[in-house]
Amino acid sequence: MDRLTAMQVFVAVFESGSFSAAARKLNKPQTTISRQVKDLEEYLGVQLILRTTRTLSLTEAGRNYLSCAKKLLDSLSEMEQEVKGEFKEPKGNLTITAPIIMGRMHVFPLLAEYMNAFPDVSVRLILTDQNMHLYEDLVDIAIRVGDLPNSDLVAKKVGEVHKILCASPEYIEQNGMPKSPQALSHHSVITFEGLDSTTRWRFSEHGKDIDVPVMSRMKANSTDIAVLSARESLGIARVLSYQALPYLMNNELVRILNEYNPPALPVNLLFIRHDPLPIKQRSFIDFMVPRLQGRLADVARDWHSLDQQNANR
Repeated sequence: MDRLTAMQVFVAVFESGSFSAAARKLNKPQTTISRQVKDLEEYLGVQLILRTTRTLSLTEAGRNYLSCAKKLLDSLSEMEQEVKGEFKEPKGNLTITAPIIMGRMHVFPLLAEYMNAFPDVSVRLILTDQNMHLYEDLVDIAIRVGDLPNSDLVAKKVGEVHKILCASPEYIEQNGMPKSPQALSHHSVITFEGLDSTTRWRFSEHGKDIDVPVMSRMKANSTDIAVLSARESLGIARVLSYQALPYLMNNELVRILNEYNPPALPVNLLFIRHDPLPIKQRSFIDFMVPRLQGRLADVARDWHSLDQQNANR
């Protein structure tokens, strides 16, 4: 068995989503693809892929092997191209994921600049407010908001954002301004599945965390809808500062219970540790990190300016 070829076939099967798609991609008979994966599993003595009539999924051994195989194949490809003198500029495919509004407001404009600067790199951009798994979902770079669990991923901090409460002026005029987190029990609230619990919100009071029960009038799995719902006077929304900032600055939304905001959340750029790091990823990270830091620093300045304006009223 040619282990390198079998490894390439295994990666192609998972990236393509099926044995038949991998066969088309590699221009080989499907029976050959199936046999090479089976031979690889027999050689390793473990099952890598769980096969059903509709989907393929990886076993735990398969996930570990996939990660190692991709690292090895990427390093081999880069080494060959460097030896041939063909790899003077970044080239290849990158998969990037980011939260929806962060992606639209800040990541995509920089991504467009990057792609214009490096025309041989192709990008798959996935905007989702759900955290994707870098290993299982074959993601190269993730921009993520929030505290990070311990892991072997490399994190580069690019800024901070805040959880805030906001509502439309019309909603406040009709329902009154809550004076404490506990008063939220008398208000309609808009919850975003993924940022907080949909039944309890945490606040900071005199340096201590307090949990307050809330009743959702509107539950959304997209921050776009949560912000829009607040603008449409459906209730009080809890979102992230950069998501609401444009509407706070033009007075479509107002801030609520500012003094009870929990501590700021970090924004990080994450990637899987490689040694060496593929040139296409290194170029993207080197390009993106300082520019994203600059954009989020601008947001922080606008936020501070808004704080000062509110304090002077």
